[in-house]
Amino acid sequence: MSMAQHAEPAVSTPPGPGPKETDGRTTRRPLALRLLARPEVGVFLGAAAVLVFFLIVAPSVRQGSSMATVLYQSSTIGIMALPVALLMIGGEFDLSAGVAVITSALTASMLSYQLSMNVWTGVVVALVVSLAIGFLNGWMVVRTGLPSFLITLGTFLILQGVNLAVTKLVTGNVATDDISDMDGFDQAKKVFASSFDVGGVEVKITVVWWLVFAALATWVLLRTRYGNWIFAVGGNKDSARAVGVPVTFTKISLFMLVGFGAWFIGMHQLFSFNTVQSGEGVGQELIYIAAAVIGGCLLTGGYGSAIGPVFGAFMFGMVNQGIVFAGWNPDWFKAFLGVMLLGAVLINLWVQRTATRR
Repeated sequence: MSMAQHAEPAVSTPPGPGPKETDGRTTRRPLALRLLARPEVGVFLGAAAVLVFFLIVAPSVRQGSSMATVLYQSSTIGIMALPVALLMIGGEFDLSAGVAVITSALTASMLSYQLSMNVWTGVVVALVVSLAIGFLNGWMVVRTGLPSFLITLGTFLILQGVNLAVTKLVTGNVATDDISDMDGFDQAKKVFASSFDVGGVEVKITVVWWLVFAALATWVLLRTRYGNWIFAVGGNKDSARAVGVPVTFTKISLFMLVGFGAWFIGMHQLFSFNTVQSGEGVGQELIYIAAAVIGGCLLTGGYGSAIGPVFGAFMFGMVNQGIVFAGWNPDWFKAFLGVMLLGAVLINLWVQRTATRR
């Protein structure tokens, strides 16, 4: 008697749960490392530490009016630090940004007063002049291939001399005349230098403009093709040009954005104080650059954010006013500034190495 033999069907059993094998290229990094890869994380922690420190050592900082003063001080730095940061991400920087602010204010003031024109005419002409200065800086950098340090250092010296010489020639003094009684002044002041009440605390309009510009710059960097171009030309302009990025347009437009920022802050200074001192602005460019560096932007380009300089500017405003509220000698501000700058550079270096480590 023969027995029929039946073959059992082959059944593939799915593998049980266990560690998934990878080749190291697709491994998802821990959340902590992904956060550290963000350029604004380090400065956010630093700004929080500075705020807590002065809340402890200077109780008056806890008052709403004091914090409004800190925010105002931060906004006047932050508005300029934003385009400076974008320019640095694009691989360049501008040493003429500080005196360009005064050039813009002097142009608007003297043109309006000497020609007895509506101040808005001076405002518009000052905008054209500021954009032209930015265009000239960018064009010379692109056409000559010289470092932006040299080009804008030359522009800095030229503008510094022109500011003083032309102001003395036109007004006979080192400051412009008071324009507070001229047509259009009140309307322009509302745009550039007004205040509004929040819970009994007077807040400057520049704080609002600062946050609006920061949001706009963040959107441009992260959500637009132009933002990709900025990172590309800052990382490697030759490679960017090879893949079709308009390097010339991008770099020149970034310098013009710095010109726009200089115009805006210049108008704020003019309509806040009604007059302009022609010798001011020297050294401010270093404050703007330092705020961007503290905010996570690299001098080598191709890395950074728009949010980081916001916190960097806040740290400047907090230290600058916090020292006063604490009753310390304000001469210590520059020492704090140097410590913050060196600390930020070291932290950014550590963050980069940690974030890129496997």
